Amino acid sequence: MTTLDFSPLFRSMIGFDRLANSLENAYRSEPGGYPPYNVELQDENRYRITIAVAGFTEDELDIEAKESLLTVSGQRRSAEAEGNFLYRGIANRSFERKFQLADYVKVVEAKLENGLLHVDLVREVPEAMKPRRIEIRGAGQGQAIEHETAKAEQAKEAA
Repeated sequence: MTTLDFSPLFRSMIGFDRLANSLENAYRSEPGGYPPYNVELQDENRYRITIAVAGFTEDELDIEAKESLLTVSGQRRSAEAEGNFLYRGIANRSFERKFQLADYVKVVEAKLENGLLHVDLVREVPEAMKPRRIEIRGAGQGQAIEHETAKAEQAKEAA
C-alpha cells in the first residue's frame, strides 16, 4: 500500500486550509456501503439525509456538525444477541459516515423513526450575499438609488 503525504504541496497555499483538508479527507476516507443513505432535495434551500440505521437506538447514534463537515456515527452498546444463528445477515457493527456540506448549510433537526435516521438541513444565505436587482435609469432621470431615512419619512407624514 502506498502512502502519500500532501503537506509539502499545501505549504505555499495560504488561506486554502479548507481545500487542503477536504482533499486530504477525501483521500483518506474509505468508500463503504454501510449504512446505506439517501440525500433528498426537498426544495430550493432544504435537504434531507436519510440513513438506514435499523437496530440502533437514539443513545447509540451521534451527530456532529463541525464547520462544513457533518459526521453521523453509530456505536453498538448492546450485548450480542444470544442464540445459534444459521445465517446472520443483519449488520451489527459500528459505523461512521461523513458528509461535506456546502457553505451556509446547517443542520436543523434529526429524528429517528422506523429504523431510519432523518437529518434535515437548510441553506441560509445571508442577505448581503443574495443577488439583488439594480434599477438602471437613463441620464437626467434623477438619482439611480433613492434612500430616505426614517426621520425624513416621518417629517413627510407630519406635513
